[in-house]
Amino acid sequence: MRLDKFLKVSRIIKRRTLANEACDKGHVSLNGKLAKASSEVKIGDTISIRFGEKLTTLKVNSILENPKKDESMQMYELQ
Repeated sequence: MRLDKFLKVSRIIKRRTLANEACDKGHVSLNGKLAKASSEVKIGDTISIRFGEKLTTLKVNSILENPKKDESMQMYELQ
């Protein structure tokens, strides 16, 4: 699944266009490397997102196409 889509369906970022912009501005890294919005996300990957001064790191547990709200929280775990 694309990184921008994963961030949207897992409800980490509210809209896919915002996820795309965050990737373009270099605020998102995948497994320690700056990531493009089109990067493929796999189970076990580590995603780091910079929201202002705050750095959020999470690990991908599962990939679901259309999760319900409670299922989306199980797609990742904060580290």
